[in-house]
Amino acid sequence: MAPSLTHPTTVNFIEEHDLSTPSLPMKEAADYYGKSETFTRSRTYSASHIHGYNPRRIPAFDESTHARARRLSHDEKASQPRRFLIDVEETIRLVLEQEDTDGDFQISVTDAGPKVMALGTATSNGFKTFDIRGTYMLSNLLQELALARDHGRKRIVLDEARLTENPVDRLSRMIKNSFWHSLTRRIDGEGLEIICADPKNRTGRVNPRIYVPHGEPAMADYYRKVAREKPHLNLDVQVLPVKPDDPSFVKSLNNKPGILALAMNESDDGRGGKILKGIPFIVPGARFNELYNWDSYFISLGLLVDGKVTMAQGMVDHFIFEIKHYGKILNGSRSYYLCRTQPPFLTDMALQIFNQLDRSDVDANRAWLKRAIQAAIKEYHTIWVAEPRIDPKTGLSRYRPAGLGIPPETEATHFTHILEPFAHKHGLSILEFSEKYNDGVLKEPELDEYFLHDRAVRESGHDTTYRFEKRCANLATIDLQALLYKYEIDIGTAIREVFDDELELEEDFPLAPFPITPAAYAKTTRESSKGRSQSSDEWFKRAEFRKQMIDKYLWNDNKSLYFDYDTAKEQQILYESVTALWALWAGCASEEQAWKLVTQSLKKFEVLGGLVSGTEESRGKISLDRPNRQWDYPVHNRPPHQTMAWVGLERYGYLEDAQRLAYRFLYMMTTAFVDFNGVVPEKFDAVKLSHLVDAEYGNQGIDFKMVPREGFGWMNAAYQVGLSFLNSHMRRAVAACTSPEVFFSAANNGTEQVLQDMTSDPLGLAMDSLEIVTQD
Repeated sequence: MAPSLTHPTTVNFIEEHDLSTPSLPMKEAADYYGKSETFTRSRTYSASHIHGYNPRRIPAFDESTHARARRLSHDEKASQPRRFLIDVEETIRLVLEQEDTDGDFQISVTDAGPKVMALGTATSNGFKTFDIRGTYMLSNLLQELALARDHGRKRIVLDEARLTENPVDRLSRMIKNSFWHSLTRRIDGEGLEIICADPKNRTGRVNPRIYVPHGEPAMADYYRKVAREKPHLNLDVQVLPVKPDDPSFVKSLNNKPGILALAMNESDDGRGGKILKGIPFIVPGARFNELYNWDSYFISLGLLVDGKVTMAQGMVDHFIFEIKHYGKILNGSRSYYLCRTQPPFLTDMALQIFNQLDRSDVDANRAWLKRAIQAAIKEYHTIWVAEPRIDPKTGLSRYRPAGLGIPPETEATHFTHILEPFAHKHGLSILEFSEKYNDGVLKEPELDEYFLHDRAVRESGHDTTYRFEKRCANLATIDLQALLYKYEIDIGTAIREVFDDELELEEDFPLAPFPITPAAYAKTTRESSKGRSQSSDEWFKRAEFRKQMIDKYLWNDNKSLYFDYDTAKEQQILYESVTALWALWAGCASEEQAWKLVTQSLKKFEVLGGLVSGTEESRGKISLDRPNRQWDYPVHNRPPHQTMAWVGLERYGYLEDAQRLAYRFLYMMTTAFVDFNGVVPEKFDAVKLSHLVDAEYGNQGIDFKMVPREGFGWMNAAYQVGLSFLNSHMRRAVAACTSPEVFFSAANNGTEQVLQDMTSDPLGLAMDSLEIVTQD
């Protein structure tokens, strides 16, 4: 009688045919690795293989590596999808030891390893091997092993298809099913520990603090209860005053930073009662661990593409809450942002979500949109066309937030070069001078003026750029005017189409005068919002007036471009900015203006990786005393400028231009994803196609180990939105990492001239950038 076989209780055996006919190899990690470990009953060449296959090193003699023969097109192909039997920990160790030559726990094109590793096949129980070759397959192997480790797996059967997966499909899948989840936050008892973590907090106090708005006693009681039930948090609950954005009060919070409470819903507690629960939202990622204003708009576009309508809707709910309780959509949901907002996108965000809501409850959808439009109207009247942001003489709006002292959320040395001369003047250290200046002991009007403009730069979202240096608070920018024109059109359209041309406002606030004149704004009395209902006609008149002012002050027909207008100097600022294309997105450009923008100005901003934010000529020379800014040529290549241009060009019928620009941007993102271990960074150098940028703040989203977990919020969204502009042929070409110059040259039978001084070799570009960074 044959002896009985024993095996660990956690082991499940599978049959040979199950190995050769795997199902859904592209399942998400939780499904793919979340099952129990499996082994085959087929022949066993070595009993040791029952506990996993140890990958084999390349044979080496002294310092000479024994080369393997190259695989050829006529090599024998496997009749069934190939799968590998892998010992997780041992393979992770060997991959890192052999391939990660720079020690950053990533496998990238700049690593100097042999880029080949033999893995044992599952059908042979690891006896036969197959070579995994190249940066992309090896970095995918490392990622898959890290995911398997996350799920507690010691050994796995891995489908080769997960290593060779189409990179466009892989990145899109990771964004939709993994990255959004990792970036999700919630402000309530369950989510406080994660959301309260603030990398920008330099006070040394890490215990969480939450500020609850005045008029929300139930919310304050809820957080006090959380503090009692979770004493290990050391949660400090504070209630804000009625006017939480008073500059003196906000400055007093600099040493007591905290998260700001956001909207919550009531839900059943399972015991017949009710409990408050935070509404989930998406954060940008990395050091930006809170709800942001304009980031959220672009993130919501990606969420809508991925069918996550409820998540996007919840972010609008938070903005409605912020306008009600904090007076504006905040730059970010931290105490040090209480005086600042950011570029306004609420109306378009709400309307896009409204159009995708479940049509089974029309009344609820209409009520939700009503709350969003009412909030947008309040924000418009009390922020954007109210002083000090409005310039009554031109009728144009500016980024001009209130505030006192030095912005506390910046890095400790960010303003050293600005503060040093003043500290020297008073015979103080920079730290001593900063404290006395912030406390009002020392008065420096010149420094007050500097920080007025600095705060405006941060409110613009373009922090920082030489375009706005020491003048931003005086500028009526083309981007802000385009956004407010869109606000006016959206509000008018919603009132006419959804609310039967009549909308009552429920909150009481002063309405800004119209027409906009200095005399009208000199009056101290204002009409109340509850005095009359809103009609579409007045909003369309406001939009028409703004369009006329844009044409009068910002359009330059000789240069075929919109420029910012300096309301103090009463002249255009001839800094060429790609935000001129936002007029196409908003629809405030005439057909002739659009034609001139596309045919004469677009080429100034188009480079290999898409659009740069401004021209090199406008930026000026860079030196040690005048370093690169992260929103200037060539460093900036971020989603706002890309996405706004794609949509605007399509709106005016220039679909081919939109597709070309989208292709360039997605090519840059995909090659970085393929060559650098799945990276999705905050920003790129669009000229060199590199995320290894040399600019202030460095780059976010690149510091991960083995597997990317989050990407970066609006970069994730731009990828998903950009794919919607590509046809199937373009998508396949991006997946093959076909350079835009090669692709479009072939598509046009060689008629498109290749842009000068461009190289499409990703490795060369990456090495050039690496050299630049390491020389500093």
